[in-house]
Amino acid sequence: MTSPIIFYDIPSSLPGNAWSVNPWKTRFALNIKGVPYKTEWVEYPDIEALAKKIGAPPTGTKRDGTPFYTIPIINDPNTGKVIADSFLIAEYLDATYPNGNTLFPPGTKPLFASWEASVRGGLAGIRMLQLALSCYVLNPVSEKYYRETKEALFGMKIEEFSPESKREADLAKAKGDLAAMDGWLTKSDGEYVMGDTVSYADGILAGWLIWVKITNGIWKDVATWHNGRWQTYLATMESYATIN
Repeated sequence: MTSPIIFYDIPSSLPGNAWSVNPWKTRFALNIKGVPYKTEWVEYPDIEALAKKIGAPPTGTKRDGTPFYTIPIINDPNTGKVIADSFLIAEYLDATYPNGNTLFPPGTKPLFASWEASVRGGLAGIRMLQLALSCYVLNPVSEKYYRETKEALFGMKIEEFSPESKREADLAKAKGDLAAMDGWLTKSDGEYVMGDTVSYADGILAGWLIWVKITNGIWKDVATWHNGRWQTYLATMESYATIN
């Protein structure tokens, strides 16, 4: 019998706890695959110690040259493997658990990597606003860490990330950028990115959109863009948004 994968995510003060874009990509991937898992919640200051304890690899390097550890992380008791980074986790799930839905149909990995960059670019106009809003949904211990690290990274206060004076322009840019993806999805033969076939491309897009929805700052605007495309799309993905 397969034991549940341990999936590490960052908690919040919101109902359901889940909020962060990259862990949401992994949650969608796990749910699309139908692989049993359970979530363990890790506050920001505890991520590095956890990663080192369970043998998770760093996903980057800090400015001082030391390893940088991030979530999502999965720990698979069935294989002893510990994987970090949402894209790598999705690749691992497909390779290790071939039954159920396929996250990467044959030949699509380069395409999906490009798709991820396109989705990130499509939301670039509101990224700083989203980073600021995310601070306010965190538990106190994580909020303090998040504020300190993000303000050091960008050289400004959280409250300066997306001032009201440029909010309208940022929203207009994001709406314009997402128009390209709306056009691409219009060419789909079904309700998913790959037509009638759900895949990790959907995990990527839904992960970004649900981050916007959950933090709730501008979702009322985004939900109406492009004839309600994004509201409809997230509703399509609702069956894969279970928080286990």
